[in-house]
Amino acid sequence: MSVETITLGCRLNYAETETMARSAPTDEDWIVVNSCAVTNEAVRQTRQAIRRAHRQRPDARILVTGCAAELEPATFAVMPGVSRVVGNTNKLSVLAANDVMVPAGLLANVKSFVAVQTGCDHRCTFCSIWQARGASVSLPFEAIRDAVAREIDRGAKEIVLTGVDITDYDGGLGQLCQHLLAAEPRLARLRLSSLDSIEIDDALFELIAGEPRLMPHFHLSLQAGDDMILKRMKRRHSRADAIRTVERIKAARTDATIGADLIAGFPTETEEMALNSLKLMDDCGIVAAHIFPFSPRPNTPAARMPQLAPELVKARAARLRDAAAKRRSRWFDGLVGTTQPILVEGDGVGHTDNFAPIAMMGARRGETGNARITRFDGKQLTAVWA
Repeated sequence: MSVETITLGCRLNYAETETMARSAPTDEDWIVVNSCAVTNEAVRQTRQAIRRAHRQRPDARILVTGCAAELEPATFAVMPGVSRVVGNTNKLSVLAANDVMVPAGLLANVKSFVAVQTGCDHRCTFCSIWQARGASVSLPFEAIRDAVAREIDRGAKEIVLTGVDITDYDGGLGQLCQHLLAAEPRLARLRLSSLDSIEIDDALFELIAGEPRLMPHFHLSLQAGDDMILKRMKRRHSRADAIRTVERIKAARTDATIGADLIAGFPTETEEMALNSLKLMDDCGIVAAHIFPFSPRPNTPAARMPQLAPELVKARAARLRDAAAKRRSRWFDGLVGTTQPILVEGDGVGHTDNFAPIAMMGARRGETGNARITRFDGKQLTAVWA
């Protein structure tokens, strides 16, 4: 008997899936599908994954959970092979022998994702995740500390803190990180998942400036570079706020790199507004952009706004992706000849501290050290031990 997992969407989902799989009984064959609802495409991919799983293992029982299951339970309940549909609230205990919620953790090679928070108290007009995840809830520090210790015991060399809105952590994300680094001296590499730039607190800026164990790549939930679109999205920052945050990060730590989420083709977006988002990549020095074509989610204010033609949304997303790819290539070119601290996450592959992917012949999983970047072939950075 076995438990197979299929996960879509965010790192929080991956961490939760791993926790479910570890606690599941082994007396039945289960397929756990942890769904995503961030876009219509994500929901479509969830349905596709369920159909494929049922074709490949028709005798297994399929449990569907996650955000799409929370928002559209009836859609999945009638699908062939689906035995149970469970929302986010009970997902971690549904297959467990007990009903105690524990911090979710995912060990992926030598990197582990530990959930510190779930839910969201904000109401961005394009987003349905707050409906799927509920109000913001922070896990107790002691539970997070113990979860990190367990992951390190299992072989993790890097811990990534994840959640729906981790900068909304009770008491401040910076203070959580300070306490975690003080309590667990074995924690040599701490990385953060997506941050709401307007919520970054002074304690976190202090860590950025003075704590080498905090990895210097920061992925920001920016979404747009035009003030009117940001207002219609009901974001809480302006274009100037985003630029100031990035300037402060880079002033605090010169080797810091910036990633960002950006939405193309939001309702009412003009060409001038779209170009403001395009220019934001240069203004913020974004080297790792996640580009999403706008997708109207049910029961959201943005779905009721005047929509752009699908082909225009697609074209603007393609333009953003092209610009992002060129910026990333220039960054890679600039790394050639430099020496960078790295973590080897799989045999022969890993990341620099500022999150550039590298290939190293002969490097073994779990190794850390300084590597000299020798080549960029247009797709891949190559390195050797320095």
